[in-house]
Amino acid sequence: MNVYILGGLRTPIVVANTKFKTIRPEILGAEVLKALRGKFKLERVDEVICGNAVGTGGNIARLMTLLADFDESTAALTVDRQCASGAAAISIAFAKISAGLADVIIAGGAESSSLQPLRVYNKNDPRFNLTAADGIQGGYRTAQFSPNEFDALAMLKGAQRIAEAENISKDELDAWAVRSHKRATAAKANLRGFIVEVAGVCEDTGIKNLSKRLLERAPLPLGYGVISAANACRINDGAAFVVLVSEKFLRRNNLTPAARIVDAVTGGVNPLESPRGAQAVADLLLAKNNLTYDDLAAIEFNEAFAVIDVLFERAHPNLVDRYNRLGGALAYGHPYGASGAILLIHLLAALKDGLGLMSIAGAGGTGDAVLIEA
Repeated sequence: MNVYILGGLRTPIVVANTKFKTIRPEILGAEVLKALRGKFKLERVDEVICGNAVGTGGNIARLMTLLADFDESTAALTVDRQCASGAAAISIAFAKISAGLADVIIAGGAESSSLQPLRVYNKNDPRFNLTAADGIQGGYRTAQFSPNEFDALAMLKGAQRIAEAENISKDELDAWAVRSHKRATAAKANLRGFIVEVAGVCEDTGIKNLSKRLLERAPLPLGYGVISAANACRINDGAAFVVLVSEKFLRRNNLTPAARIVDAVTGGVNPLESPRGAQAVADLLLAKNNLTYDDLAAIEFNEAFAVIDVLFERAHPNLVDRYNRLGGALAYGHPYGASGAILLIHLLAALKDGLGLMSIAGAGGTGDAVLIEA
């Protein structure tokens, strides 16, 4: 059964601990849900599926749905695949509608890094004696992603490992940071219709005019290597959702979709080099559909680290003009659970005709990719 995207909306992507620092992620998400319901005149939604990585736990999707004044009969599901959570939510929605289990699902994600809670391991957990955050024994904020690594800086170290393994220089990484910010600056007008104003904020706050001096002064979070605060994404707050519908719903309501979802896949890579997941699952999705990157009119990868961009450029130097046309997470930022839906929205904005692909890597070595046709 064919599955279509009516469209999507997102909040501004805001640097953590700034303009959204007191707004809970379920409230950010509820604002987008209400706007989508109004824009597409949705009388009923079968389910809301929300990706969330660092929230307070519980079924945040259900809380969000009720805050948005959706009918109490609306089902809700929260998904945690870390950075790939929003994309996973979309993949699940695609699968359910394809199987005939639903006609209308709103899927995406919401995240507030500003309000990321401090957790404490149980005293019976051996990890209790290995951590201490904010002076609290057993306290931690970053979950364990791999059985072979227990480190709050695991993602940064994974990016550094790839840079070393592939002999990637800091100049290469910094060049992609500059490109990302320039493209994001040029794309502001293109994205205006996809952004919902929240708390008086109507524009993304992380986009900068990067100079060589700023790049040189950017600190190295690990204290060594080539991964800097400029060529790794910032942490952010935001929410983004898309409306997925069945062909039956589309015809019954005489609606014109923005795109059709062709296919979606998930996969895994070495958890110690998790940024490789974006390329790996994109390759998997294209091979499954007997396609190549040359068949794509637009490509969106979540550039949590510029190493992802460099790997793509080296593999497909002739396709850089089709890749992250509106800029990427190095400029906008990365509100973890929402980023998969942000990528899909940006893909819709960039894709005028033909096939488009979005792909995102997740902590722990996972990845999700979605193929659409305008």
